[in-house]
Amino acid sequence: MASTTGQATSGNAKLQAVTELVGKLTEDLEKVTMLPTERDEALEQLKIYGRDATDADPIFTPEGITMILKHSFYSPSTNTAKAALRVLANAMLLKPETRQMFVDQGFITRACSELKVDNWDNEFLISRVIFLSTYGTRLDLADLIDQHHLADNIVDNLHRHVKLLSRKAKSKADPMEEMALGETLKLMFNVSHFCKDKAPLFVPAVPHIVALLWKQDIPDTKQLDPPFGHLVNGLLNLDLKAEKSQAALYPKGEPSRVSARLVALLDGSMRSYTDSELETLVTPLVGLISKIYENAPDAVRLYLREKLLPTAQDRDAVLGHGDTLSARLLKNSANPMAPALREAVSHLLFDLSERDANKFVENVGYGFASGFLFQNNVPVPASASEAFSTGDVSGAQKPVNPITGQFVEKEKPVNEPEMTQEEKEREAERLFVLFERLKRTGLINVQNPVEQAIQEGSFRELKDDEIEELD
Repeated sequence: MASTTGQATSGNAKLQAVTELVGKLTEDLEKVTMLPTERDEALEQLKIYGRDATDADPIFTPEGITMILKHSFYSPSTNTAKAALRVLANAMLLKPETRQMFVDQGFITRACSELKVDNWDNEFLISRVIFLSTYGTRLDLADLIDQHHLADNIVDNLHRHVKLLSRKAKSKADPMEEMALGETLKLMFNVSHFCKDKAPLFVPAVPHIVALLWKQDIPDTKQLDPPFGHLVNGLLNLDLKAEKSQAALYPKGEPSRVSARLVALLDGSMRSYTDSELETLVTPLVGLISKIYENAPDAVRLYLREKLLPTAQDRDAVLGHGDTLSARLLKNSANPMAPALREAVSHLLFDLSERDANKFVENVGYGFASGFLFQNNVPVPASASEAFSTGDVSGAQKPVNPITGQFVEKEKPVNEPEMTQEEKEREAERLFVLFERLKRTGLINVQNPVEQAIQEGSFRELKDDEIEELD
């Protein structure tokens, strides 16, 4: 058997090597022809070849997938089964058509049963192949849940991760355990998303996910990298109004504990990620905080308003111009590079304002509130353009600019020099041209101010000494 070193990466040599490996492993199923170590080595080589689908076609044929499935689920050797599962997972990732082969041959039900095995490698590999099979197949998830205990087994696996936390002698983190947790959470998210009718069966997972939020300290950067991003997503599709969910999310002794953890994740994430990362990673977290707020007791709702809405200190400047969490939220409520996050943040701020347009404008300023109110057909308050008063740090009531949300007394005077006559004339000419262009489009009904001035009798001819010759 050729070693894994010096393997052909493409071309006829690779195709021939893959063909020989698939043939030998298929023959070994019919009549044992390989020693256990030879079999495992062959599967390891096949895995390496299968990382790139180019010139590896025999792996992805029905015959090739059948051979891999049998080694994965029928082998009496745990090592052989794991080696074959790695080949299978790569194949299902690279070639979507192989996922239906997995389902059609009935191995998906065996995979559900294999989830019971208390082994991190096994949990990782089995969860991944089931996860991949939720995309682009005719998979009956309801049947897997009802007849093959898919939901129960997922919840039990999460419980195993929680039990690991309770061990007094904590050894160094096992990377395989962390990877297995991530795959289990991803699988639960997909199943609860694609089979919403059965999502209530995952409610027992809520206390486990809450416990795992303290699995490790929040890192200084990339706060939503595993496990935190997966834990957040894991809660999104679950019934947070259920009694078991409420008890976990708002513990009696410290009802804001979970909310504080999520706020800490949000605060760090707003500083760590690029716009594209904010869109994919932080949007779910903002959505979860909205759900937490919606179902929270009054004490938690007050806590979230205090942490996420602009404070008196924020109003010393134009809202959204500082570096606080509330300022970053406001900036992203108008972020053109992250449309999903923009919507999620705006909805959260509106929810925190009790879905009252007047409170919303007062909380974030008309400049940030107007677009959201218009897009969601919420009538703009008649008083939106009027100044209002709110308390400063000392509690004293002070007038606030309704557009910017800044205390009026903190506004800085604009120290721009007055326009010269020449600058005024150029600006007037520019505006005249713009209005004429708008009229020609026919898309908007506007009247040129010069025309209006003539009609109203306020237009006058310039005197000769006021006219400047043009070159």
